Amino acid sequence: MGWIAMAALSAFFAGVVSILAKLGIQKTDSDVATAVRTTVVLAFAWLVVAVVGSASTMGSLSVRSWAFLGLSGLATGASWLCNFRALALGDVNRVVPIDKSSAVLATLLAIVLLGETDHLAVKLACTAVILVGTLLMIERRAEGVGDSDGSRADAAASEKSRALGWLPYAILAAVFAALTSILGRVGIEGVESNLGTALRTCVVLPMSWGIVLFRGKLGELRAIDRHELGFLLLSGVATGASWLCYYRAIQTGVVSVVVQIDKLSILVSIAFAWLVLREPLTRRSALGLALMVAGTVAMTLLA
Repeated sequence: MGWIAMAALSAFFAGVVSILAKLGIQKTDSDVATAVRTTVVLAFAWLVVAVVGSASTMGSLSVRSWAFLGLSGLATGASWLCNFRALALGDVNRVVPIDKSSAVLATLLAIVLLGETDHLAVKLACTAVILVGTLLMIERRAEGVGDSDGSRADAAASEKSRALGWLPYAILAAVFAALTSILGRVGIEGVESNLGTALRTCVVLPMSWGIVLFRGKLGELRAIDRHELGFLLLSGVATGASWLCYYRAIQTGVVSVVVQIDKLSILVSIAFAWLVLREPLTRRSALGLALMVAGTVAMTLLA
């Protein structure tokens, strides 16, 4: 299967992840949810490694591969923690566009650090269109109205704080996600892609559970709602599938294009958010979404 098809599959599974993650953290702490999902991803990844029989090649990995896969895992863990926190505080159709903007930064890093300068003008133009679309999709909620001037002011201040609280976490999630792509590409050179995915997940797992222990949230595992646990487990499986497809795509394809295709997962996320979670999609957001899709498709076809 070609790298474009693998990138498309990665996008589909990643879109499903955002929705399942949102459904899994209605009441569950975001740090605990991240740790649970990571455990599922690790088990899934090593199951695939066992099936394809690539574990025997671990001994031949270079120090460089180990180092960059490890750094990629750390960046992934940080991105996950920030993304889950952002989803817990904000709407899917506001958080996801920021998270997906990591493709813009990843594209620029791939051009500078990986030397992917073919069709540079096209890549930069498409990246600019995608960035404009992302900015259009970031909207503030309407402020609440109280029964008096004082209550209106308090409600507005509270709403503003709550509405913007997710933004720093979403931005950090995007930055770390961009670093994940670049570090992963360097680390996976000469490494079987499924094995590379499993190894980097080994770094994410202790990081995510370490956060849970450090913040004293281990006891909250018992309080996870059964329905939410089911969504978290499914989110882990979808994440594992997305990763396996994604790292196969960046191993054989053009990183600056793969990261843009992967971010088309926003179509799946927003469709589910609109149909299932009943989150509104305004005209401005729809225009932004159209620009993001147009920029991505153009880059895929022309670059």
